[in-house]
Amino acid sequence: MEWSLAIIAAGVLGVASISRPLSGSLVTPTLAFMAFGLLVGGEVLGLIELSSGNSTVRSLAEAALTLVLFTDAARIDLRALREGGGVPLRLLGVGLPLTIAAGTLAAVVCFGELTLGEALIVAVILAPTDAALGQAVVTSPLIPTRLRQGLNVESGLNDGICVPLLFAAVAAADLESHISGGRGAGTLLLEEIGYGVLGGLVAGFLVAMVVIHAGRRGLIDAAWRQLIPAAGAALAYGIAVALDGSGFIASFVAGLVFRGLVKEDPAAIDELTEQVGDALGGVTFLLFGAILLGPAIAASSWVLLLYALLSLTVVRMAPVALAMLGSGARAPTVALLGWFGPRGLASIVFALIVVEESHLPHQDLIVTAVYLTVGLSVVLHGVSATPLVRRYGAWLQANPLGSRRGPEETSASLTRVRGRSAPGSAEAP
Repeated sequence: MEWSLAIIAAGVLGVASISRPLSGSLVTPTLAFMAFGLLVGGEVLGLIELSSGNSTVRSLAEAALTLVLFTDAARIDLRALREGGGVPLRLLGVGLPLTIAAGTLAAVVCFGELTLGEALIVAVILAPTDAALGQAVVTSPLIPTRLRQGLNVESGLNDGICVPLLFAAVAAADLESHISGGRGAGTLLLEEIGYGVLGGLVAGFLVAMVVIHAGRRGLIDAAWRQLIPAAGAALAYGIAVALDGSGFIASFVAGLVFRGLVKEDPAAIDELTEQVGDALGGVTFLLFGAILLGPAIAASSWVLLLYALLSLTVVRMAPVALAMLGSGARAPTVALLGWFGPRGLASIVFALIVVEESHLPHQDLIVTAVYLTVGLSVVLHGVSATPLVRRYGAWLQANPLGSRRGPEETSASLTRVRGRSAPGSAEAP
């Protein structure tokens, strides 16, 4: 532990020093953090001496995810979302359940030693997506707004939805676990979602009122104004968790409410919150590489790698294709939506919850499969994002939608998206 903090700080400085050339390149900052962590971790140089049971990674990941969800939601154009709400509804209402079912089936086939309940746990952990790992997709003006909004909303809500599903699955598979607090699966699901939404509504409203009314009277210093969204995200999370709800759903809903009530450019208010969330996420992936991914790679086998590949391809892409039937989306668009379902912070958090809160007989196999899948996702989705966005943009320009309506329409605008400005006029041609 003596040198761990210094090594982590050196890693952050190193990535920060080359952050501009990394932007838009095949090597994303997340990939750079993870690779550095893998290098300095116990399986290679052994410079970071934290154990996999250390709660630091979980705390960092939860904090980062909370902030990212709030800022992502605050950047969503609610008018555009109402106009093109079919994409997230299809991805969440049809795609998510089918993804969990397909992931469970794949786990049963690949890992014969797992019980059905344990296979379901693997599938639920790997069902949430992390839009930040495919940042080029949700920020590029080459991608129609409705597709970007759809992926962003899906990413913001599916991890919160999966929290009660995970708790219920663990409670069913491990009778000794107290993770569900004695609640039935239905009650658990309703309370996690209901109290999560309630916490988000309350926190989002309160934060918006502070910005609007205190700001109108000139009571808020400019520097402190940037801290308000972070406090709002924490407030939403805290209220929901205190009520036994999902803090992640609360954070996302709070961001949506905040954006709906505060009409000004969210970048003027929440840029610091976004930057802090990104920084915490980077450190999380550094520690993930150092503490969790290294041992997972050492314990990997062809079966584990096969499951990771299936999880990122067939298990995700086939349900998305079924979910988009009848939407008017053409094959390249469906393929884009299906491929860009990266696994990231939420899956790491869920795996650590399983490690800390349960005593499953095949727990090591479960988390190894999860960590390998997340690591592979960081590499494949990070490397492929920019080239595929450019290729899709060129295809869309050569094959315009014409008079037909569908998710590829480009009339809606996005005020601002993660990491950069996106003027409403800079839409896909």
